[in-house]
Amino acid sequence: MNSKVAGAGLALIVLAMAGRPALAEVSPEAPVPSEVPAKSPFVPAGFAVPTLAEAKGFKLVPLGPSLARIDYDAYMSSVEHLQKTFSRSPSWPHEGITDADTIKDMETEQARFASRKSFAYAVLTPDGLRERGCVYVRPSPVAGYDAVVRMWVTKAEYDAGFEDELYGWVTQWIKADWPFAGVAYPGRSIDWADWEDLVAAKDPAGS
Repeated sequence: MNSKVAGAGLALIVLAMAGRPALAEVSPEAPVPSEVPAKSPFVPAGFAVPTLAEAKGFKLVPLGPSLARIDYDAYMSSVEHLQKTFSRSPSWPHEGITDADTIKDMETEQARFASRKSFAYAVLTPDGLRERGCVYVRPSPVAGYDAVVRMWVTKAEYDAGFEDELYGWVTQWIKADWPFAGVAYPGRSIDWADWEDLVAAKDPAGS
């Protein structure tokens, strides 16, 4: 082969390679894909979370430290009842809960409400002097539901039939005033055992 032709060909190859970035080179301006997808907020940024809901015979207001005493009085009046119907466990409520425990719980619920992570409401008499129960609106751990709503009423209110009244009102309130397409009401719209199976299937390791 003519040495001049071979030399010219080699020079062209070198020039062509010099004009391309190396295979491993990445432009510093290239976007780096996120390894963890952004988590959707529980409620849209523009949604005005209710801070007062009134009905005949009761009203809902956010739980907070100012309600610590009447909240404590309500659930401690119904320890055994709530262990069977709400927590379904002896873990809450129980004898020996201190004032400090109560305040800490209220501060936690208030902080979660303010940060729009979950929403806990006291169900009060219209004059605000007595708590009849509570309603909790939280993110659902199970796909297919936007939220899970749970509630309790004191033993006296339960015996008077208020739990059914409250459930009926809350389902309509959630449907009308909240931005959820699917809502689970464990123990009501879905059987407790079925709900617990769904939660366990979602997180079989219990993490």
